[in-house]
Amino acid sequence: MNLEYEELTNKIIGAAIEVHKKLGPGFLESIYENALAIEFKKRKISFKKQHEEIIEYDNYEVGRHRFDFLVENEIIVELKTIKNIENIHFAIVRSYLKSLNKKHGLLLNFSKMPLEIKRVIYE
Repeated sequence: MNLEYEELTNKIIGAAIEVHKKLGPGFLESIYENALAIEFKKRKISFKKQHEEIIEYDNYEVGRHRFDFLVENEIIVELKTIKNIENIHFAIVRSYLKSLNKKHGLLLNFSKMPLEIKRVIYE
């Protein structure tokens, strides 16, 4: 079974695994974010870091979402350094996907050994 954006997803995961292999668990999320940005650049993967999106309700701005990465303008990548990924983390990524009208996201938890990787799909 082929997944949509499988090749790009594999590139993102490969970059994240490289960062996790070199740094290991225990750092702040911002350190992994900066290291992953370097790894994306090395691998020529285009991205927006800390991208901000306006959220509207009935044509009024009600807030803004800021997410860690938007990769190749298709996949939202959210980094975590937490004990366990919980349902709320999936819900947050789905809200990011909805706000950008995208379908694919990745949750990466750098506190786990090995790196914890979860796909998030918004239908």
